[in-house]
Amino acid sequence: MLDNTFGEPTIAIAYHSGFGHTATLAGAVASGARDAGTHVDLIAVDTITDADWDILDDADGIIFGSATYMGNVSAGFQTFAERTGRRCLTGAWRDKVGAGFTNSGAKAGDKLQALVSLAVFAAQHHMHWVNLGLGAGWNSAAGTEHDLNRLGFWLGAGAATDVDVDPDGVHPADVATCRHLGGRVAVVARQFVAGRALVAATD
Repeated sequence: MLDNTFGEPTIAIAYHSGFGHTATLAGAVASGARDAGTHVDLIAVDTITDADWDILDDADGIIFGSATYMGNVSAGFQTFAERTGRRCLTGAWRDKVGAGFTNSGAKAGDKLQALVSLAVFAAQHHMHWVNLGLGAGWNSAAGTEHDLNRLGFWLGAGAATDVDVDPDGVHPADVATCRHLGGRVAVVARQFVAGRALVAATD
């Protein structure tokens, strides 16, 4: 557990899941963030409420998640993104920590395009993007499909799930990679919270 001198950071995970696979990954991200000492709220953006919007506005960081469909984020996530236009103009999410994860059926599946879309979305909100912070796994004779970051993404976490399996069939290495992402974002969010507290104390 990390030192809690400057208070517990808050992380919101805003995700859209068409078939439950991305929801499984969102749960893994949440577990990693909680284990690193943050308060976490999971928000399914297709059923977002006024209370959920308040949570997003108040969070120290937001981790975005979407399935990759047709080489980009899902329509459900894009609908949510477009609803944030006023917040984008007012800078409501400025200087929050941001990160992202995605899932598709294919091992590549143009997931990078979806991660880029999530990163650009965060940049439009003037957020600070946190990368995955892992080297590539499964890229040598000694590597296996059970390595963290087995698909070799750096911008965020990328997962591949067979389209004909249930949500509990998400690959365990991808679940572990998403747990890592959640923990990494939690650490960065804590650093930001501590830094702001120190700056405020010296003003």
